[in-house]
Amino acid sequence: MKKDPTLTRRGFLTGATASSVAALGMGALSPSILLATDRTEPMKITKIESVTFNPNIHVGGGSGVDGKGDGAEFYWLRVHTDNGIVGTGETYPFVNGQIGALKDYSKMLIGRDPRDIDGLWRDFYFQMAMRNAGGAEMRILSAVNMAQLDILGQAAGLPLYRLLGGKTRDRIRVYNTTTDYWAINNMKMGPDTIQIAQFLMDRGITGIKIYPFRAREKYLSNEGLDAGLKWIRDIRDKFGDKMDICVDCWANFDLPSAERIAKVLEPYEIMYLEDVMVNTNVDAFAELAAKTSVPLNESETLATRYEFLKFFERKACSVCMFDVTWCGGPSEAKKIADLADAYSIPISPHTCGGPLLYICAAHVATAAPNFLIMESNYWKYAHQYPYFVTNAPVPIDGHVTAPELPGVGAEIKPELFRSRDAIVETVASI
Repeated sequence: MKKDPTLTRRGFLTGATASSVAALGMGALSPSILLATDRTEPMKITKIESVTFNPNIHVGGGSGVDGKGDGAEFYWLRVHTDNGIVGTGETYPFVNGQIGALKDYSKMLIGRDPRDIDGLWRDFYFQMAMRNAGGAEMRILSAVNMAQLDILGQAAGLPLYRLLGGKTRDRIRVYNTTTDYWAINNMKMGPDTIQIAQFLMDRGITGIKIYPFRAREKYLSNEGLDAGLKWIRDIRDKFGDKMDICVDCWANFDLPSAERIAKVLEPYEIMYLEDVMVNTNVDAFAELAAKTSVPLNESETLATRYEFLKFFERKACSVCMFDVTWCGGPSEAKKIADLADAYSIPISPHTCGGPLLYICAAHVATAAPNFLIMESNYWKYAHQYPYFVTNAPVPIDGHVTAPELPGVGAEIKPELFRSRDAIVETVASI
């Protein structure tokens, strides 16, 4: 496409302002989004649909627990426009609450121009924030934002990462999240940890997330501490420093146990310790961060730049993790990344949901200058995602790339709708 000199100049001037503000964490739109909006025709949202999935879907391949597939824990929505473009968004996992939230907020969406990314986000967020922002409403806002960007990308003929500022890298390093539920084939964590790590190493994946520390209460006993540490010792003894280790505690512990966990992990130079406590007390994380050299990751449990800001200001985390289907959407994820970059904090996107989340996270990681590593899961991209889309990125030498197709770029299988594995309900229409 030949560039209009006026648009190019305007894009440059807008970009200079927007980039400066974003670096300060003020959340201006990407100049690329603004330029793409200028180059597309006005449109309006005419219909919104929810897309749920047959609960009896068997995706095959085994989940690592009982050899059975678990179908879809995610949910889609589709936004139709008067020019025929349809954008798809995704979130998870509480479908009934999310559909209810979509029905409640659909009147704010119908008739709006989907290119108004920030305007619609602000109006949606304001209504939510005045009634305690979060939960199903935040997840639906994230899916709507994804669908809007999908529409804008299709209209402009640009992949999502171009709307978010363009490439800062050609490929994205991934680690593999490995739990009893999402283990490799039928291998389980614990005694088979080394077998799973070897499976990954053979495929060029040199990062693994594990959940070694477990307790029924918030306190971790000496026995539990030693049992969990054995997982890390086993990996280090077998692979040395060739395998990066991320430890996720799923917020199971109190501050004293968190301090003990961090202390015993220090000699092993892990990549990061994620969600060692519930995120409700930023001061507790700041206290822990001041006492340990282990990088702390906070995490997909936070949403919007407003919640992340206090962790950055208090030096309460060393790595920023967000989920684009929970944090406010891909455009908000990029703003969070820009804010983290202003504090010299890298990002590590969370992706253990559906295929659109995985693909969108790859777009954000492609555009963000402060990217560290992205989550992936073998069972999902090898077995679950291909049931729903034809182009879920598969790691090559431990890296993936974002699609070059316009918008989100997910090639959704049409047979899902013909077979009624995908169940469509009109939520609102003109």
